[in-house]
Amino acid sequence: MENSKEPKLLELHVPQAAAMPGEMLVNMGPQHPATHGVLNFLILTDGEVIHTAVPNCGYLHRGMEKLAEMTPYPGYMPYTDRIDYLGAMFANQGYAMAVEKVLGVEVPPRAEYCRVIACELNRIASHLVATGCTAMDLGAFTPFTHWLRERETINDLTEELCGARLTYNYMRIGGVSGDLPEGFGDRTLRFLDHFEPIITEFNRLISFNEIFVQRLANLVPISAAEAMDWGLVGPNLRASGVPVDLRKNPGYSVYGDFDFEMVIGKGFRGQVGDSYDRYFVRVLEMQECCKILRQAVDKIPDGPVMADLPKKVKPEKNEAYARIESVRGEMGFYVISDGTDKPYRLKIKTGSFPAMAMMEKVSQGAMVADVVALISAFDLIAPEIDR
Repeated sequence: MENSKEPKLLELHVPQAAAMPGEMLVNMGPQHPATHGVLNFLILTDGEVIHTAVPNCGYLHRGMEKLAEMTPYPGYMPYTDRIDYLGAMFANQGYAMAVEKVLGVEVPPRAEYCRVIACELNRIASHLVATGCTAMDLGAFTPFTHWLRERETINDLTEELCGARLTYNYMRIGGVSGDLPEGFGDRTLRFLDHFEPIITEFNRLISFNEIFVQRLANLVPISAAEAMDWGLVGPNLRASGVPVDLRKNPGYSVYGDFDFEMVIGKGFRGQVGDSYDRYFVRVLEMQECCKILRQAVDKIPDGPVMADLPKKVKPEKNEAYARIESVRGEMGFYVISDGTDKPYRLKIKTGSFPAMAMMEKVSQGAMVADVVALISAFDLIAPEIDR
């Protein structure tokens, strides 16, 4: 007799070996190297053709938003590094901007320039991993080692800046933790002089490689209407031809001081909005980051790098939302203060979540081998999804 108290298994968690005539249920992850983190996809296949790939999240949930309710405002800054470990500077800045809005604090101009320099270096570092992993996941290992070499120089620069190479904790409510070290601007420019020609070399090595192009071109094209309906942001949205970049419109920090282009997908090797566009938009964005960095180093004003704040950050009852153009698109922080030294509520919006949500739809009819290319082209990162 069946035990009525025994919990029913969710359909997502049926045994992998369960008999399914004509179809097979395959777990991709959560330990698969190509899922870029602790992610799991339950793939229903008929041979090599995917009927559906259902994202199964939650393996990395750490209660990041709940932790904010029991942590003083300044003390939560190191936690933001863990939201996106490849783009930690942006999480630092987004949280700081939200709290600054609640407090009504104005950040000194030099601190804003320091933030831009730190973030654009971080954007290049993250795109190096994203584009290098795309090549590696499709079988080309050498390009990734070239990008790791360049990323190490950026890591050296950020270590000079804040003492860390991955989880930076560089931003502060009201500014940054420290000024640029002596000679930092010159070392940054020397890196850019070396790095910009390397992008051309990388494109010859892999971006324009015929096999690589055939693996990504025309793979899961997403129209502008679909991208907006599903809430895609950042490079994934711009690859579909939608000109949205928060640095330009509505603008924030001091990005209005710089001349740079918004990179839009154009069907570089296939259709507009395909996986190759999502990849190549990130390659081209690195060139625009170099333009911003050169201008920021040249124009940085003198002055303090921290606003005057009370020793104990204790805003009045208020609420604010701040958003920034992170590596993976719009990252938003919604803070509600209740007059104490800790947030009453913190809500975080990230770019990987809508891309993950779209996987089930866009993967239908693709090949199993194409799922790896699709995940890499979306630049999914697990901590942003689970939080």
